[in-house]
Amino acid sequence: MILVCGEALIDLFVGPPEGTEMPSRAVAGGSPFNVAIGLARQGARAAFLGGISRDRFGVLLADILEREGVDTRFIVRTDRLSTLSAIATAPDGQPSYSFHGEAAADRSLTPEDLPPQLPDEVRALTFGSYTMVVEPVGSAYALLAEREKGRRVISVDPNVRPTVVRDMKRWGIAAERFYRCATIVKASDEDVRTALGEGISLADAAAYWLGLGARLVVITRGAAGAVAFSAGGTVSVPGREVSVRDTVGAGDTFHAALLAHLAATGRLDEAAIAVLDAEAIGDLLTYATAAAAVTITRRGADLPRRADIEAVLSAQAVLPGTSVAALCDN
Repeated sequence: MILVCGEALIDLFVGPPEGTEMPSRAVAGGSPFNVAIGLARQGARAAFLGGISRDRFGVLLADILEREGVDTRFIVRTDRLSTLSAIATAPDGQPSYSFHGEAAADRSLTPEDLPPQLPDEVRALTFGSYTMVVEPVGSAYALLAEREKGRRVISVDPNVRPTVVRDMKRWGIAAERFYRCATIVKASDEDVRTALGEGISLADAAAYWLGLGARLVVITRGAAGAVAFSAGGTVSVPGREVSVRDTVGAGDTFHAALLAHLAATGRLDEAAIAVLDAEAIGDLLTYATAAAAVTITRRGADLPRRADIEAVLSAQAVLPGTSVAALCDN
């Protein structure tokens, strides 16, 4: 089982004003929420650990997780409200974002809410996005990561959200608590530029994470595909040419696919990850890239099932000189 730790929230897509009204569409979301669903759809046993409200939005979030086959026993229910991330589009087509999450359910988790011990069936934990940084949940999750380091695989996706936490120095200090515990760091090139600085290379970013103890660093590069770094060297794969509908959830799909494929191939173990050879890493990246390519052909974060991914792989859809941002973290 893979225990996904982080936020579940509501993305509120707001349309143009109509008189005194602004029509909107509420969609379940949150990067870790998507990862948990992606794992379950790919046949990996997944559970979710996070604060979810008892309000109507929280009921929706919990119901979706349960319906998708995600284990909900670790969810902490609270009377605090659900986080709303509002996205409005101006007449010129430019989106604007407003985040309504102060003191909300997803950031209210405390160390006292953590399970005193995890069952042996939990093989790995994932952490990601702004719940690594905001309090008190950030410190609670950091305590869990530190407690489980060396006992289970820990995968971290910074999934930087400057609209939530604008201070990148604060983000870096808080996130490093998790990097020091990580077996795997999965990031996008945008995460690298935003959190570590425009001038840093992907290789330098990977060296930083490997130096903190990670066994495998994977960085997605939009149209250029993905590249992995480990003690054994560097492996890269191209993107895939598909008809893009939108890129929402592609990065979450990629993260879920990495872990699901490691589990399916019997490699979801720190020692096994540490000795992955170039062929195994290439196979891992190819699978995750195919998964992300499926998601971007769909509207919203509609993550694929294993059969969808295998269909892409069997079609041998890798083309030279790909031209789509298949792996952007949205």
